Amino acid sequence: MELRIFPNVKDLPSDQWERAFSSGYPFLKQRFLAGLESSGSTGAKSGWQNCHLMLSDGNSLLAMAPGFLKSHSYGEYVFDWAWADAWHRSGLEYYPKLVTAIPFTPATGPRIWTDEKNAHALTSFVEAVTDWCESEKISSWHILFPEEAMSRELADLGLVQRMTTQFHWFNRGYSCFDDFLSEFNSRKRKALKKERAAIPAQNLRLVTKTASEISKDDWAFFYYCYQTTYLKRSGHEGYLTGSFFADICPSLGEDAVMVIAHEGEDPVAAALYFVDNQTLYGRYWGCLKEFEFLHFEACYYRGIEYCIENGLSRFDPGAQGEHKIQRGFEPTLTYSNHWIGEPRLKDAVADFCRRDCDHARRYRDEATTLLPFKQQSS
Repeated sequence: MELRIFPNVKDLPSDQWERAFSSGYPFLKQRFLAGLESSGSTGAKSGWQNCHLMLSDGNSLLAMAPGFLKSHSYGEYVFDWAWADAWHRSGLEYYPKLVTAIPFTPATGPRIWTDEKNAHALTSFVEAVTDWCESEKISSWHILFPEEAMSRELADLGLVQRMTTQFHWFNRGYSCFDDFLSEFNSRKRKALKKERAAIPAQNLRLVTKTASEISKDDWAFFYYCYQTTYLKRSGHEGYLTGSFFADICPSLGEDAVMVIAHEGEDPVAAALYFVDNQTLYGRYWGCLKEFEFLHFEACYYRGIEYCIENGLSRFDPGAQGEHKIQRGFEPTLTYSNHWIGEPRLKDAVADFCRRDCDHARRYRDEATTLLPFKQQSS
């Protein structure tokens, strides 16, 4: 078995990578990952050092996965700062760690490709990667936001499973937004209609653009909104660089969707989505002025309309946000898996994750009772 490590996206065998991750998932396309690297959004300076993984048996490819060596835990959305602190208090180094994830993107999707013809491909890959981690003194390996079936398989191989809860919208065959609203109880339906009516009442007009409809000026405006909002809310700049939006995003073609809000003729806010053949992914938002309910309109309602109009089955608007429940986004479990190399801390992490999973399931069940939909008669 040969495990190959690729510190640069451009060195990946593009034909094999694109065939393996051919589902349309936008964040694993080579042009997206290469764009993160070439724009300076990832790389050693950012703490996201490319470390993509490929396993072969000499004759054929068995498995591959994106990978990053991390010197911190920012931009992951599965929080392990307490683990790093435990390592430090034990006199151990937690970083570097290996992460199989999409940088700054808590969106469930494919994470590890394996050859379907080889029943032991995943087992061989896990063994090869963990052996490499041990030899390189890498503390741990974290697979973030894999699909549920892959997470179960990894758990069966000893990579402890952890769960969190997000809020996703599901298309139940709706013909239009009002068809979706007809599923709401009367009080919640009136509240949502009031929110949407506030948009034109504030002299706001929203436009949805895709692919070549998004101009260079639109990308420049979006980046300005993105950085302005990040600085206002967190006191630091956003993770993605200006070059990513100016040079890379225009080349992503049909993968990008942008909603731009205008007050009269002046653009004042924008939301950015990515899309594949089944799912819309809400990613970034920024505004220059505050307007009542504009965030909900640009980031949620226009996304729902886009899904209905284009026959998409799911809308993943990003992490966190209990306010999404009353707007019809359903609590949905998401997953991660973790290999811990340090025997003295492995059991403690596994116990924490088991308790975390129990909490996530209970929270999901309780949050489901708060959805705005009409009660189904028995």
